[in-house]
Amino acid sequence: MEKWVYTFGDGCAEGDASMADLLGGKGANLAEMCSLGLPVPPGLTITTQASNWYYANKMSLPQSLKTQVMQAIETIAQITGREFGTGDNPLLLAIRSGSRASMPGMMDTVLNLGLNDQTVLALAKQAGSERFALDSYRRFIQMYSDVVLGIDTAFFEEVLDDAKARFELDQDTDLTADNWRIVIERYHELITEESGSPFPQDVNEQLWGAIGAVFSSWMNRRAIAYRSLHNIPESWGTAVNIQTMVFGNRGNTSATGVAFTRNPSTGENRLFGEYLVNAQGEDVVAGIRTPQNLTEEARIAAASDKVSMEKLMPDVFAEFGNIARRLESHFKEMQDLEFTVEHGKLWILQTRTGKRTAKAALRIAVDMANEGMLSRQQAICYIEPSSLDQLLHATIAPSAKRNVIVTGLPASPGAATGRIVFSSTEAEQLRNEHKAAILVRTETSPEDILGMHAAEGILTARGGMTSHAAVVARGMGKPCVSGAGGMRVDYQTGEMRILGKVYKTGDIITIDGSSGQVLAGTVPMQQPVLTGAFATLMEWADKTRRMEVRTNAETPHEAKTARSFGAQGIGLCRTEHMFFDAKRIAIMREMILASNEEGRKTALDQLLPFQREDFVELFEIMSGQPVTIRLLDPPLHEFLPKLPEEIAEVARAMNVSEDVLRQRNESFYEFNPMLGHRGCRLAISHPEIIEMQARAIFEAAIIAGEKTGSLVVPEIMVPLVSLTRELEYVKKTIDTVATAISSEAGVQFEYKIGTMIELPRAAVMADKIAGSAEFFSFGTNDLTQSTFGMSRDDAASYLPDYERKNIIESDPFVSLDLDGVGELMRIATQKGRSAKPDLKIAICGEHGGDTASIFFCESLGLDYVSCSPFRVPIARLAAAQAAIRYKS
Repeated sequence: MEKWVYTFGDGCAEGDASMADLLGGKGANLAEMCSLGLPVPPGLTITTQASNWYYANKMSLPQSLKTQVMQAIETIAQITGREFGTGDNPLLLAIRSGSRASMPGMMDTVLNLGLNDQTVLALAKQAGSERFALDSYRRFIQMYSDVVLGIDTAFFEEVLDDAKARFELDQDTDLTADNWRIVIERYHELITEESGSPFPQDVNEQLWGAIGAVFSSWMNRRAIAYRSLHNIPESWGTAVNIQTMVFGNRGNTSATGVAFTRNPSTGENRLFGEYLVNAQGEDVVAGIRTPQNLTEEARIAAASDKVSMEKLMPDVFAEFGNIARRLESHFKEMQDLEFTVEHGKLWILQTRTGKRTAKAALRIAVDMANEGMLSRQQAICYIEPSSLDQLLHATIAPSAKRNVIVTGLPASPGAATGRIVFSSTEAEQLRNEHKAAILVRTETSPEDILGMHAAEGILTARGGMTSHAAVVARGMGKPCVSGAGGMRVDYQTGEMRILGKVYKTGDIITIDGSSGQVLAGTVPMQQPVLTGAFATLMEWADKTRRMEVRTNAETPHEAKTARSFGAQGIGLCRTEHMFFDAKRIAIMREMILASNEEGRKTALDQLLPFQREDFVELFEIMSGQPVTIRLLDPPLHEFLPKLPEEIAEVARAMNVSEDVLRQRNESFYEFNPMLGHRGCRLAISHPEIIEMQARAIFEAAIIAGEKTGSLVVPEIMVPLVSLTRELEYVKKTIDTVATAISSEAGVQFEYKIGTMIELPRAAVMADKIAGSAEFFSFGTNDLTQSTFGMSRDDAASYLPDYERKNIIESDPFVSLDLDGVGELMRIATQKGRSAKPDLKIAICGEHGGDTASIFFCESLGLDYVSCSPFRVPIARLAAAQAAIRYKS
C-alpha cells in the first residue's frame, strides 16, 4: 500500500531533511528538527505524491490516505494526551502547506482546527481562560471560512471593526470574553447568510475540508504566479503538514515570532527578528499588530519603547538563540525560523533557508567561508547568480536633496522612483506602458504577488521587517518600505494621506528601502559600487572559472560599465547601433537610397570618421582587451525613413522628389526580413559597406594602439554565414582593405576574422566553415529563431500559452533550448574543432548571461560567454559554478 503519511514527534521522525521532494521543505525540516531533539509540536506530513494524486483524480483523495491520516492523528493524541473532537483536553491542529521550494504566503493555512461550540468550552476550562479560548475560536472561524468556505475575510474584519467601535476599544487584544461571544455569534450568522449553511461543527469535516483547501491552493492564482516567477514546476506539488497547535495567545507569558539567524538585509551575523506577546503567528506575518524587536540591541537601534524578548523572556530567548545557532550550523545555511512560546515553553514551528537580499547573501557566503562553515567552492555555489542583479542598479545619490514625506521600516534595500498605484492591476498596466510604478498598500497579501512583480518598489502602511511585503520584496530584489505608520491609504478614492497632505494615483514618489524613507518626486540616483564581500566572492569565482566573460557593448558608456563589472573584453559590438544617432542616420539613409555605387561611396566616406571615432573610443576603453566587432547585420529597410516628415527631410538632403524617394523606399520591402537581404548577404551585394567598416576598424586600431601603448588586435565577425564561400568572399574583401591600410600607414597590425554561427546550416557545416574562420561565436538569438522557425518579436504572443500548457518549460529566447539549439551548438563545436583544434568558440547572444545556458556552454568547452554589461557579474559567478560542477 502506498505510504502517504509520515509522522514526527516525541524525538522520533519517519522522515529527514533529505526527503524534501516527498515531504516538501517544511515537512522534511520538521522531521529533521524532531530527530535532533528540538522542541517541535508533534504532527504528520501528507506527501507531495498525494497532491499529484489529488489533481489526477478530479480533486479527490484515496481512502488509504484518509485511513493513514486518522491513524497518525491518534498517535499525536497519545503523545500529547489530548483527544481530537471530544473530551476535556481537546487536540487542536494547524494545517499548513509545504512545497519542496519555499513559497511564503502563496498557499493556504488553517489554524486552531478542531474547535467548535463544544470543544471551545473544554479549551476554556482546560486553559483557565475563556477569553483565550474564544479568541482562538473566532480566529479559526474566520480563517476556515476564508480558506475553505470561500467567504471574503473582509466581511469578518468589518464585524470585528464594528465591535471594537461599539465597545470603544483599539486593539483585538482589548476585547473581553463577552465581547468575543458577540463577535462569534455574528460570525455564525454571517456564514449562514453567505454560504446558506451553518459553520461545520464536525471536526472530521473540518479536517478534510482544510486538507482539500491546502491541496487546492497549489493551483490558486498567486501560487501559479509565484511558480512562474521562480521557475518552480507545477509537477512538484505540495505536501500538507498537520501539527499540534501551540498557542502564543495564552496571555503575557506567551508569544509568537519570526527570526533569521543572520540579518536578511545586510548579512550581519546577528540574530534578527520580531515577536508579539499574546498573539498567533499570522499577527506577525500579516502586520495586524506592530511587532516588537527580538533583541535588546535591535530595540535600542529602532528607538522603540516596547520591551524586547531578550529582556521580557531572558531564559526563553537564550534557549532560542542556542537553537538558532545549532540549526544554522547543522544546515550550513542562514535559517528563517517561526516559533511560539506557550506559558513560557518554547516551540519551533518551522525552519527553512532564509530569503535574503543579494547583498546579505554575499556577506553570509564570505563570512561562513571565513568562519570555516563553508569551503570557498561551497561559498561560490551558495549564491544564485541571477540574484546579483539586485546589486547592479541605482541607489539614491548621497548628494540628493531628500524631501522626506514619511518614514517607515527599511524592509528591502535599494531605491526606486515611480507613479503611485494602489492595486496590482494598475501596476501591471503601467509596466505594459513601460512606466514605473510604486505599489502602495495598507499591507500586502499574497494576492498582490503580480503587482509586486510589476512594480519597481513597494510601500506599506503596516507590517514589520518580516511581514509579507518585506519577505517577498527581498526575494524579488525590489526595494520596500513597510510600516510607514504616518500614512493612511484610501483605496476607494485612490489616495494616500500623510500629515494632512494628499497623494493621488499617478503622483511620483521615490522610496529608499535602505533607510525607510519615502520622498516626494524624482530623486537623483547613483550607480552601484561593487566592493567588500562582492569583490571577495568575485575574486574567488574568477580564480575558479575556466571560461572568460566578455560583454555586448557598442557605446563608451556600456564598455566602461562592463569593465567596471569585470568584463574581459567585448564579445559583440553591434555596429548597426552606431548609425542611429541623429547626425548619422541621415547620411546612412542617403547611402542606402543612393541609386548607384558612387552615391553610396560618397555617403560612406562621410560615415567613415564617425565609425573610426567610435572604434577608437572602444579600443581605448578596453585597453588591449579583445574587441569583437560584428559587421553590419540588419536589413537596410530598418534605417529608412517611415514618417512623412522624415521622408521629406531625406528628399531635401538628396535633392530628389518625395515620390522618387518613396518608390526607392518601397523597393527595399521584403516578405521576411529576418531571413532576407542582411548580414553577409549585404556585404556580398554591396562590398563598399564592409570596406568602409574594415577601414574604420583598422585605422582605429592603429590610432588606439599608439595612444594606449597596448597592442590592439580587432576581431571582425561576419554575420549570417551559411556557406563557406560567403565567408571566404567577405574575408578576402577585408584582407584587401587591411593590406591597403598597412601600406598607407607603413604599419603592420594583427587582426582576426571569424563568423557567427546563427543558422542551422552553418552549425552542421562547421568543419568546412572553420577552414576560413579564426573563431566562431554562437548568435543564439537568431539560431533560436531559425531553428524553431519563429520570430522572437512575435513569439511573446503565444509562448506564454506553451509554458502554461507545459508544452515547453521555459521561453527558448530566455534560456537555451538544449535539445534543439543546444544540439546544433554541440555539433558545430565538435565539427569546428575537428577541423581546427585551437578554434576559439564563444556565445554572444543574450543567453550568454543566463545561468542555465552558461552551464551548458561550460559542458561544451566554449572559451567565453558574452552578455550585456549588467549581466557580467552574473556570468562570472555562473561560469565559476559551472566549472565546479563539471570538475566534480
